[in-house]
Amino acid sequence: MKLINTTNSRSELVRNQLANTDANLIETFSAGNTDVIFTQAPKHYEILISNKHRAIQESEVETIREYFLRRKIKLSDIDPQKIQTIYTKNIIEISIPCKEDPLN
Repeated sequence: MKLINTTNSRSELVRNQLANTDANLIETFSAGNTDVIFTQAPKHYEILISNKHRAIQESEVETIREYFLRRKIKLSDIDPQKIQTIYTKNIIEISIPCKEDPLN
């Protein structure tokens, strides 16, 4: 599966997300009919995977999850045991909380 960065062509979505959420980075990607939105916020990361034409396969979820864990997420900032994945037929949400700051 090859993810293509489509952030520049989704500028309205990115602008709305940045204005209405705590996100400080939004990137969008496409793999054919599968769209991925990657969000980085101060206390969490989110990966939203959607496909309007068919159910998303588990192998796709794992491939996308690993792609972002290797390339976009600072692993020392997260606790892999706290990653939560919410499954629906055509949308998968992966929520990755950051470790709590012990100084706060």
